[in-house]
Amino acid sequence: MKRTVYAADKVGFHILHTLFQTSMKYDRIHRFDEYFVTSLIVDGGACAGVVAMNLRGGTMVAIQGKATILATGGCGRVYEFTTNGFIKTGDGMALAYRAGVPLKDMEMVQFHPTCLPGTGILITEAARGEGGYLVNKDGERYMQRYLPSKMELGPRDILSRAMIQEMKAGRAFEGPYGLYMGLDLRHLGAKKINERIPMVRELVEKYMGLDPIHELIPVRPGQHYIMGGVSTNGKGETTLPGLYAVGETACVSINGANRLGSNSLSECLVFGAACGLAAAGFAKKKASYPRGAAAREALKKEEARVFDGVLGRERAKETVAGLRVEMQQLMERDVGIFREESALADACGMLGKMRDRFAAVGLADKDRVFNTELTAVLELDFMLDVALAIAHSARNRRESRGAHSRTDFPQRDDANYLKHTLAFRTDGPPRIDYVPVTVTKWQPVERKY
Repeated sequence: MKRTVYAADKVGFHILHTLFQTSMKYDRIHRFDEYFVTSLIVDGGACAGVVAMNLRGGTMVAIQGKATILATGGCGRVYEFTTNGFIKTGDGMALAYRAGVPLKDMEMVQFHPTCLPGTGILITEAARGEGGYLVNKDGERYMQRYLPSKMELGPRDILSRAMIQEMKAGRAFEGPYGLYMGLDLRHLGAKKINERIPMVRELVEKYMGLDPIHELIPVRPGQHYIMGGVSTNGKGETTLPGLYAVGETACVSINGANRLGSNSLSECLVFGAACGLAAAGFAKKKASYPRGAAAREALKKEEARVFDGVLGRERAKETVAGLRVEMQQLMERDVGIFREESALADACGMLGKMRDRFAAVGLADKDRVFNTELTAVLELDFMLDVALAIAHSARNRRESRGAHSRTDFPQRDDANYLKHTLAFRTDGPPRIDYVPVTVTKWQPVERKY
């Protein structure tokens, strides 16, 4: 079955540009460039828009709407090493979470095996699809030890775990950013590399100073995608009327516990359209735009929280960079590719303390206009909520399934855990609940190769 589209190794690039260029045809689409959303407006049990900070003007504004769609992408920046851009701080997930909407399956975090050390830039699966080899420091194609039937074409989670095991066995290369493995394309030849995977060569030359036609590409696993997100149905609807979520921000969940490569691109197009139509239909049923006290109250509350509270803190004990790095390293170490009870318990406890310590994070820059330090603090606030949801969801799932790998519970347990995790925000740790998985055509079977 054909499930995606193909355009050399630049599929996402072409989808992105096509969508954006199409949006520019319509004058009625009004973009709020340089705005940073800080909270949702909830009026009478429904979402009535957002409160956002105008970065250019240094003011807070209430943007009211009949329907609101969250499409803010993933939350990879809660990890130290990720393929995600710096903007992927889980803001949309945290916004919904704070408005009472549960986050679903947050423990299901996908790690990609072939990322460039230091930058986290992803080297696409296409490099292995075209015949690339993964090798250790001895030049051995080590996947023969872990998945001889598929070798380098195995799924991301198995390849990532194999890399970690090779590193622990002392068979990895050592570099300035730690241990890494080699991705060997040299046998493919210049013609094939330039025709079939030109962007791979471009990225490696630009960011590593190496030419993959003649040299090994250093690679290591990095956080890549989260199967979890804001809990929605197939139309992108959340439990809060008027609020929708789509893409990596949402958990529909077509990806289950382990997304297939390229499925996120198809997901954005298919569910983006379904979500947009559902939101438009919802908005059409409302006679007028929301106007009233809820938006004014939400704006006033956010101005006090952000400008008087966060921006006004004096004698800060904590720095945004210090606390953020501590959180990222903790997530990498304890809630990463391999997980076990004591490390997860430690992570949950430490993240709870970091959540409390956030109140002491201060800013050196007190200006309101284009204050990137202020937005970094607000992003850290969102990330701590998301990190707590991931850690507590992971601790409560005492089995291994898809991308979620517990060394203390290595087997999948359908009797007890064939269910979706729901994390609800409370004044303390997240409240974890479960709902059954709807099984239709495809029955659960043992994962074999």
